[in-house]
Amino acid sequence: MNRVTLTAPAPPAPAPPAKRPARRPRSRTGTSAWTPWLYLLPALAVLGALLVYPVYQLGLISFLEYTQAQVSGGAPTSFQGLGNYTALFADPQFRQVLLATVVFAAACVAGTLAVGCALAVLLTRVRALPRLALMLAALGAWATPAVTGSTVWVFLFDADFGPVNRLLGLGDFSWTYGRYSAFALVLLEVVWCSFPFVMVTVYAGIRAVPTEVLEAAALDGASQWRIWRTVTAPLLRPILAVVTIQSVIWDFKVFTQIYVMTGGGGIAGQNLVLNVYAYQQAFSSSRYSLGAAIGVVMLLILLAVTLVYLRLLRRQGEDL
Repeated sequence: MNRVTLTAPAPPAPAPPAKRPARRPRSRTGTSAWTPWLYLLPALAVLGALLVYPVYQLGLISFLEYTQAQVSGGAPTSFQGLGNYTALFADPQFRQVLLATVVFAAACVAGTLAVGCALAVLLTRVRALPRLALMLAALGAWATPAVTGSTVWVFLFDADFGPVNRLLGLGDFSWTYGRYSAFALVLLEVVWCSFPFVMVTVYAGIRAVPTEVLEAAALDGASQWRIWRTVTAPLLRPILAVVTIQSVIWDFKVFTQIYVMTGGGGIAGQNLVLNVYAYQQAFSSSRYSLGAAIGVVMLLILLAVTLVYLRLLRRQGEDL
């Protein structure tokens, strides 16, 4: 008899595991990647209401014909396109004011950084009591309103009653009469009210630098200037980037000091800067669209300077 061999059927192939729904990326702490944005949402909403909408209105008005006639309803508002910008860049006074603003802001930023960094280093060299006195004096200058500080500086350098002319033996020399002397006077006031921010910020950064690094550089025979240039300054580069950008923004849009100390821009507008020039065009001449165009140009210049500076820092390997 032939034997019949029975073969057991092969077991069914296991079913592929069900795919789990994709999970949202999580950080090392276990929180969702969107969690930081949820915390920032209230601040972003406030910034959007206070910044985005005004910038939108500024840009919109710069493309319109918007004068006192349109404000009062006596004439319809018409779209001008780039007409306001064409008229602006064709104006030789605007080009002169733009150049003066760039040079003046650069001088103010350089002076502010130099004085602030030098005093920050000095704070690390003096004892507790002189350091406290210097900090209080600097914070007092920082807290002084711009109008008050400008008025005090005008009195100090007054041609008739100012004590500075008497101490220097300048007689009745008028600081606000000449173009360059007036700019120099305003520059001193801007540096005086701006350096405390740089001083306090850089001082906090210096205190965070490990003392072992500075002591090792000193043992190698490096001078104080070389230690600052090759050791301290590279470590403080992110902090210096912040104070530089902040100083550029503040000094490029100076208004109060120029307006108060030079009487609205100096004799025949010789001390005009872009902010004062925009104010004159918008409110003194009722050419609101032209003043808005100047504001847009200033905004674009500041954005360009900030982005270029941050790009240069990133090329150097700085994590900001």
